[in-house]
Amino acid sequence: MSTLKLPNTLLHDQADACLARWVAQLPLDPKPTVQVDASALIEFDSSALAVLLGLRRLVLSRGGTVQINGMTPRLSELASLYGVLDLLEQA
Repeated sequence: MSTLKLPNTLLHDQADACLARWVAQLPLDPKPTVQVDASALIEFDSSALAVLLGLRRLVLSRGGTVQINGMTPRLSELASLYGVLDLLEQA
């Protein structure tokens, strides 16, 4: 199992680099199990959702699973506003 942490700040400028770092850290297992700790995230925009969804898409394409822990109420609210909360909760 691999554990990834969201940084304190994840805005548009950092999104591509964050996802690239995560992809590089993914285990080579054919069906990776990935946990994401979102509890440190304080300053963010919708790019944080794009990073989480990008990771989810990649891991699911490998037959793996993603679990997101520590979603703040603000992040959950933004995900709900964009209509992706169910995807992230099911991840």
